[in-house]
Amino acid sequence: MAYWLLKSEPDEWSWAQQVEKGREGAEWTGIRNHAAQNHLRAMKKGEQAFFYHTGKEKAIVAIATAASDAYPDPKDASGKAHVVDIAPVKKLPRPVTLDEIKADRAFASFPLVRMSRLSVMPVTEEEWARIEKLSRD
Repeated sequence: MAYWLLKSEPDEWSWAQQVEKGREGAEWTGIRNHAAQNHLRAMKKGEQAFFYHTGKEKAIVAIATAASDAYPDPKDASGKAHVVDIAPVKKLPRPVTLDEIKADRAFASFPLVRMSRLSVMPVTEEEWARIEKLSRD
């Protein structure tokens, strides 16, 4: 099973909106960056993702799950873009900020640190466990 991080501007789509949408999931759309699209296409139903608020907050706030495999974006006439249905799992005990992640040497190669503009990215098992631990500290 793979792990992921999904970034969203909370003014456009927040964790609260994701929770309101519920377990049936909401299409994770609007991803046009080639690398992010490749990651999105690789997502499989049941895989977990950190939900990251960009903008002023810059923090991982929750865990979501892929409620579907990736499928062609019905709104993309070119047929190149894909979407994944995302459903809420749980809010983290406390947000883990980008500053905390950048200060931790364990995240030296983490895409969030190296390619901060990428909106969908993989997370290793070690990074996942470390972020969960930080959220409980």
